[in-house]
Amino acid sequence: MENNSGSSSERSRIIVRTGIIGIVANCLLAGVKAFFGLLSNSVAIVLDAVNNFSDALSSVITIVGTKLAGKAPDKKHPLGYGRIEYLSAMIIAALVVYAGITSLVESVKKVFNPTDVDYSTVTLVMIAIAVAAKFVLGRYVKKTGEKVMSDALIESGADALFDSVLSFSVLISALVFVLFNINLEAYVGIFIACFIIKAGIEMLMSTLDEILGKRAPKEFTDSVKKTICEDEAVGNAYDLILHSYGPGKFTGSVHVEVPETMTATEIDAMERRIAANVYARHGIAMTGIGIYSVNTKSDEMTKLRSDVLRTVAAFEGVIQAHGYFCDEKKKIINLDVIIDYNIKERGELITEIRKKLGESFPDYKFNVVQDIDI
Repeated sequence: MENNSGSSSERSRIIVRTGIIGIVANCLLAGVKAFFGLLSNSVAIVLDAVNNFSDALSSVITIVGTKLAGKAPDKKHPLGYGRIEYLSAMIIAALVVYAGITSLVESVKKVFNPTDVDYSTVTLVMIAIAVAAKFVLGRYVKKTGEKVMSDALIESGADALFDSVLSFSVLISALVFVLFNINLEAYVGIFIACFIIKAGIEMLMSTLDEILGKRAPKEFTDSVKKTICEDEAVGNAYDLILHSYGPGKFTGSVHVEVPETMTATEIDAMERRIAANVYARHGIAMTGIGIYSVNTKSDEMTKLRSDVLRTVAAFEGVIQAHGYFCDEKKKIINLDVIIDYNIKERGELITEIRKKLGESFPDYKFNVVQDIDI
């Protein structure tokens, strides 16, 4: 991970710069909207201004979180402080939900106690300009967030895009009032509030997934396994586990199949090659590479392996069987089996598999272990 210090520093600078742009833009938009909202006595415009102020605060939190996450690893936190970014993203999501709830309360009050509004041409023009500005800002922030893998920026950008839609609804309601003298202020405010709350909850759940440790995208894990299997000594790769310590900061472990004839020296050289290649291509520090020995000395053992795996695969709910090895002298076969999470009684299925294998291959004892679908 230390080799990425230069790119991490550049990433931090990009996030901070984008955050500052967001703060300035949102403060300007909030000030303009608040001024014209109060001038026209429009609760929808004022709430839109409050939403912009919350976005500016979100950008401040993003910057602070990025600065803290960029701290160098130390004795207390040897893998760095990258996960702080997930906490800052969660705080932003909570602020969005809070802004939505307060906006909803105020809008509901206006339904029962409506106020007269007075839209001028200048007000309408300024709202239109604000819609366009917010849309451009949202696209820029979200695209930058995706580029540097910053959840906080991505969520801030998505929120800004939502805001442009909400501001557009304010503009529509203002035009409806001007053209038809129908006051939709409070109802538009409720719509905006519900939209904000929904977006905030989705952001909160997404960030919570990162903190809990969600499954890595299949395309990514497949590409890592492909890199591992490119080594001439590797038959296949299983049990790839990735641990995230912030955006783009991973450690990992894996099991690889190798011929039973390999020596410790050869295995050591292979593990070093795999670790170097995975880090160079994917930025993952491999903290552990386990070994599954494969029987290769006789055709009889190869056929037995095939028959056993085929027997296990026939059970409904079995996703994969791996880690097979037969101790010819002791007549013991070891095997790991992955069961689908949709199978409620996975332990009972493992028992059935053991029973079936014992009946089909009575000369052998089976150690069948239930593995995890990672």
